[in-house]
Amino acid sequence: MTSPSGGPVFTNLLLADEINRTPPKTQSALLEAMQEKQVSVEGVTYKLDEPFHVLATANPIEYEGTYPLPEAQLDRFLLRVSFGYPEHEEEWEVLRRRMSRRREEADIKPVVDAATLRAMQAALEDVVVEDSIGRYIVALTAATREHPSVLVGASPRGSLALLLLARVRAVFGGRDYVVPEDVKEVAAPALAHRITLRPEMWLRRVDPAFVVGEVLDATPAPASGALPSYAAGGPRR
Repeated sequence: MTSPSGGPVFTNLLLADEINRTPPKTQSALLEAMQEKQVSVEGVTYKLDEPFHVLATANPIEYEGTYPLPEAQLDRFLLRVSFGYPEHEEEWEVLRRRMSRRREEADIKPVVDAATLRAMQAALEDVVVEDSIGRYIVALTAATREHPSVLVGASPRGSLALLLLARVRAVFGGRDYVVPEDVKEVAAPALAHRITLRPEMWLRRVDPAFVVGEVLDATPAPASGALPSYAAGGPRR
């Protein structure tokens, strides 16, 4: 899909490759698209179609010619994950597929259409989150703000991200309710990139994910008795 301005951002899924190599002006323009779901060009505002998602990569090794993303933009990303190197079998599969297609370019086939994706997103609203789980999420996020290694902790967007991701993991687990393990599993991807460490912590090679781990260890999780009765096979309330 293209807009009257002809911009490539008018799409349902935007891949921003090595986003830390884009200049600050471009990063600022992308922030408007991510937050307001719109693009402004020469005083004219164009609305983006739903769904609109940004998938970005960053080069963690080379720093020459890069521009660190501002905290406000990092906060707009739902989660950040690091893949590292593939396992041997996974890397061999990459080679096998390359030989099978007999060319460099790979064909990418859609696995879901926009309407189905919106329906999947709406279905997450039916995943039950007990008050004890919600308060546990808030306590984890708040604890990042009080950690001695942290200059700026996770914002309330971190709590919202943790809530959404915990619901997603519950669905992946075949459940329509969230348990503490769901929250713990997604805590680092949801919160680590929202934490700004104190400058001296970088010299000690402290990682934000390590801080999230300490927060998880120090924050009591809800007791199993506080979970929904149907979690143990009882009637749903």
